[in-house]
Amino acid sequence: MPDLKLLSIELHHLTPLPNLPDGSPRCHEFDAKTIGAVNAALAAGRPLLVRGEPGLGKTQLAEAVAAELKRAYLPFVVDSRTEHRDLLWRFDAVERLAEAQLNQYREDREKAIRELEVKNFVRPGPLWWVLNWKSASSASTKDSDNPLQLGNNNEFKDNGWVLLIDEIDKAESDVPNGLLEALGSQRFTPFGSATPIAASGIPPLVIITTNEERTLPAAFIRRCLVLFLQLPNEKSELTEVLVRRGKGHFGDRAKESILRLAAEQLWDDRQVALEKQWRPLPGQAEFIDLVRVVVTIHPKDVVKQESLLKEAAQFIMKKHSEI
Repeated sequence: MPDLKLLSIELHHLTPLPNLPDGSPRCHEFDAKTIGAVNAALAAGRPLLVRGEPGLGKTQLAEAVAAELKRAYLPFVVDSRTEHRDLLWRFDAVERLAEAQLNQYREDREKAIRELEVKNFVRPGPLWWVLNWKSASSASTKDSDNPLQLGNNNEFKDNGWVLLIDEIDKAESDVPNGLLEALGSQRFTPFGSATPIAASGIPPLVIITTNEERTLPAAFIRRCLVLFLQLPNEKSELTEVLVRRGKGHFGDRAKESILRLAAEQLWDDRQVALEKQWRPLPGQAEFIDLVRVVVTIHPKDVVKQESLLKEAAQFIMKKHSEI
């Protein structure tokens, strides 16, 4: 096995990410705690569970890690209908039915039966792809299902994978429980097969995010390393963090004075939300949205940007009725 490549970047390093659809730039800032957690997960061969309130960059962390390590990247977003097998495999019953209808006209019955074996209609899920992409490629019948077609994945596949399992707390508890074997031993047995799928090549880095909407099973958490992300609790520290990140996102488009005013606005609105126990709290995402609004509407007029800040904040920061 080749030497394990770890994150070796400077404190507060900004990783550029693909632009938003409107052309706005994106980036992710790495701090010492995050770098340490990622490297520990890589060395331990364990998933990294990233916890914290919404809007702190948990989701884009996986994308930024993949970019820094030059690994292939595969995101999977969990919702309330997700089942654990969706991450491992799916059974294409429709294709099997269509094949059965065709096979009834074939003379070679033994061949027709072999072609209808369940294993021939089991398609790889995200964990299958990142554990053993050669096996997944042989089991996939559609190029559109192949994550090697996405971005730079085909170029970087030999460097290993980063899999994002996003917002796992949206699913029922049987989803994380159903992933224990695959995440713990990096192997699982697909439906209709007697042969397990095992990790091959560089072990994948699995990054899992949660917004703490549902308690995760203890057995699942034990199999993960855990990174807690949070904004600073002191106003001056929070302001400096947001100004630095704002400069990374907007560059010369946003003056430092505007970034500081927006950060102070966020602080004030967070204190109100904390006092009234409103959730979710306004956070980094709302700060970025607020700055984006004022620099887009008044791209060169700082005075108008300042006057727009408070007006726009009532739509961006205050998402609860006070009635």
